Amino acid sequence: MNLVFFTHPNFLGHQSMPRFAKMLVVGMAKRGHQVEIWSPKPAFFNLPFPKAFKKWLGYLDQYLLFPLKTRTKLKASNPNTLFVLTDHALGPWLPLVANRPHVVHCHDFLAQQSALDLIPQNPTSFTGKKYQAYIRHGYSQAKNFISVSKKTQADLHQFVNPSNINSTVVYNGLNQTFEAIEPAIARKELSAKTGLDLSNGYLLHIGGNQWYKNRTGVIEIYDAWRSISNLTLPLLLIGELPDEKLLERIEQSAYKSSIYYFNNIEDQLISAAYSGASIFLFPSLAEGFGWPIAEAMACGCPVITTNEAPMTEVAGDAGFLISKQPQNSSNIKTWAQEAAKTVEKTVNLDFAERAKVVAAGIENARRFNTDLALNQIEKIYQNILQKPTAK
Repeated sequence: MNLVFFTHPNFLGHQSMPRFAKMLVVGMAKRGHQVEIWSPKPAFFNLPFPKAFKKWLGYLDQYLLFPLKTRTKLKASNPNTLFVLTDHALGPWLPLVANRPHVVHCHDFLAQQSALDLIPQNPTSFTGKKYQAYIRHGYSQAKNFISVSKKTQADLHQFVNPSNINSTVVYNGLNQTFEAIEPAIARKELSAKTGLDLSNGYLLHIGGNQWYKNRTGVIEIYDAWRSISNLTLPLLLIGELPDEKLLERIEQSAYKSSIYYFNNIEDQLISAAYSGASIFLFPSLAEGFGWPIAEAMACGCPVITTNEAPMTEVAGDAGFLISKQPQNSSNIKTWAQEAAKTVEKTVNLDFAERAKVVAAGIENARRFNTDLALNQIEKIYQNILQKPTAK
């Protein structure tokens, strides 16, 4: 196959989307397919303007210069090429290839839903709503979609009539090497890196500051758990440095001296962080997939997550589920107290019980094998190319 992958430009600083695109590009190249990456380059973005203008200059690179260059390249492209949008947020480029074989990968529709005022926790500005409408206008012209979860597929079908498209689900493949390390060894390695004594274990959360990651909810649960437990395990937050809201919540915690946060942790140390954790706490409000759930399980770490899709899709029967944090602030303490009971139960599992949980998690994580995902995607790509494209 001849494959052209449209990807987010590097100058935007995305993390998860480039990893996903790399998985596709490298995986398909290893399978013997001809691959190209088409992505905007920073021209306007590199002009010496104040930082406040960078987003708008980046838009000129993405939606003015890039389409002009793409139209020129399309004239010389192989007619049997499949054009792949690695994220539906790249929708404005879809009209360029709407009459050629194409497919759109869908991750989550949270920004789209927020722009329609469907998610009160994440209000969207007027310009943000216009931008999301621009994205939707683009991807709605596509005929082939691959979603990372059934939840994402269901959300897609609210924006695009499912009877007019080819829509499939392929669960993400873990695009880094995650494997279980003996907990004592993992804790020793992480202790050396952080300067903390983690020999007795710790609670772990990995994620960013996006509203749906609910990092303040992690602190609420930790506080509630510490208030009922005889254990004094620390809480480690790995990912982006806390924003102002999270820092304020940590400062309010009676156990703030036991809460630590780290960023720029090397990829090879993440497996150790998961493997050494007593539990992985992931009370997300929403996700497109929920990578960390599968990652933690692959590393032999018990997972506590939200009892809603897609977290339930990824956790399967191997996770411990808690209810979603309520929007009403007056109910959050009660929610955290209930979640704390699950934490207490999980960290106090005896050796045999924990071994069963670990084994179930590792087995569940095998569903998210990269080769399995790529094999499924490859077949979908081939089927699209075999079908006639509407003119």
